[in-house]
Amino acid sequence: MPAQQRADARRNYARILAVAEEEVATQGADASLEQIARTAGVGSATVRRHFPTRRALLEAVSHKRIDALCARARELAGRPGDGRSALLDWLSEVVAYCASIRGLAAALASDGAGPDSPHDNGCTAALEEAGAPLLHRAVRDGAVASEVTFTDLITLIVGIALATEHEPDPAPRAERLFRLTVAGLSPHD
Repeated sequence: MPAQQRADARRNYARILAVAEEEVATQGADASLEQIARTAGVGSATVRRHFPTRRALLEAVSHKRIDALCARARELAGRPGDGRSALLDWLSEVVAYCASIRGLAAALASDGAGPDSPHDNGCTAALEEAGAPLLHRAVRDGAVASEVTFTDLITLIVGIALATEHEPDPAPRAERLFRLTVAGLSPHD
C-alpha cells in the first residue's frame, strides 16, 4: 500500500532524526551513520535514503536551531537603532549556538567551492537570508567595512566553534575569541 509506505517512511525519518540528534549531540559531526541506523532500528540504506550525505543529516539535526537564529536575526533587523550592535548581538548568539551544540559548526562549514560562492547547504543559506539585512545595515551605517561578506562572518564563526569544540566548556572561550576578533588585537585607548 503506497499510503502505508509513506507513513512508514515518515515514521522512519522521525525516528532516524531523533536518534541522530542524540548521536550528534554526544559524538559531534562525525557521529556514526551506522550507529544511528542500528539505534533507530533501520538499515543504513534507509538512513542514506533519507539523508544522502552527512551534511544533509547535520542540516536536518540543526534545522530547529537555525530557524531560531533566523527568527532572532529578523527580530533584530526590525528594531531601530545601532546596526553594528544588532549585527554583533546576533553573531554572538550564532557563536554561542555553534560552540554549545555539537555538529552545528560542521553544518555551516564551507563546502570548499570558493570563498564567495553560494553555499550548497540550507543552514548557511537560511542564516544568510536572515542575517544579510543586519550586515547591510551595519555597512550602511559605516560600522562595518564594506568589503566584509556574510561568508567571511560565517567562516570566522565556524573557525571559532571548531577551535573550541573540544574544551570542557567551549561557550565562554568561543565568546572571548569572538570578542577578540571584533575588537582586533590593538589595545583600546
